[in-house]
Amino acid sequence: MTDLNPQAKQMADESMVRNLAAQAQAIWPQEVELIRRYTLPDDVSILDAGCGTGECSSRLAELFPRARVLGVDIVDQHLDLARSRYGRLAPRLTFAHQTIFGLDAADGAFDLTVCRHVIHSVPHPDRVLAELARVTRPGGRLHLIPEDYGMLHFQRGALDPRDFWHEVPARFGEATGTDLFIGRNTFGILAGHGFTEITMHYVVVDTLRVPRGTFAAILEAWRDGYAESVAGLTRFTREETIAYFDQMIANIRDPNGYAVWMVPIVSARVP
Repeated sequence: MTDLNPQAKQMADESMVRNLAAQAQAIWPQEVELIRRYTLPDDVSILDAGCGTGECSSRLAELFPRARVLGVDIVDQHLDLARSRYGRLAPRLTFAHQTIFGLDAADGAFDLTVCRHVIHSVPHPDRVLAELARVTRPGGRLHLIPEDYGMLHFQRGALDPRDFWHEVPARFGEATGTDLFIGRNTFGILAGHGFTEITMHYVVVDTLRVPRGTFAAILEAWRDGYAESVAGLTRFTREETIAYFDQMIANIRDPNGYAVWMVPIVSARVP
């Protein structure tokens, strides 16, 4: 039986809390402008599927002052942290332990379903998207961040980061039954399920638009949470993996350096 959460160890690591915080700080300022284009009412009903520590759930509750927002995840320590951090937004904002492969909600329960930084990390993304569509009302929207690790670019140094990003996501995905290039494949999956008004936008996380320290914090969290797993699943040793990450982090922090991560933002209307 396929493991539906092959990154369980990484998700539970303390580095993931840092990663989610830094990613939200880097991405949300550009992402929120795309969400505003949906022209949703203030009292919208929102599901944040795979909410983690509630970084996005809380921002959505603040963006829509009369909205009801439910964040679901399967990592209990993340849910506990979310409840402790954002209790001021209760009862409009709540959190629950649910799997995105089988949500507790009735059909058509939400106007907007958000799923960020999740579907690249689990197998059977088509099943997940079908389940998200089930709980979204006809005419409602999906809002996705399907990560694509072919969209990271760094300057060369003693090491060439292209070698790392060409091999590691492919081998890691093969070993875990996941697609770490799913950003480019999401359109086809959505179209195949009959979604309409599919759009593809990109948040540009780079050293011009995002504070260098914030961008570097994402790579530092990846290094700390994934170096051991990369070493176990690819030809790169743990020491080599850390060396690549350290060089990329130095590239970001260098005032004269440039690096960029293109983050896909995909939306679609549920038929």
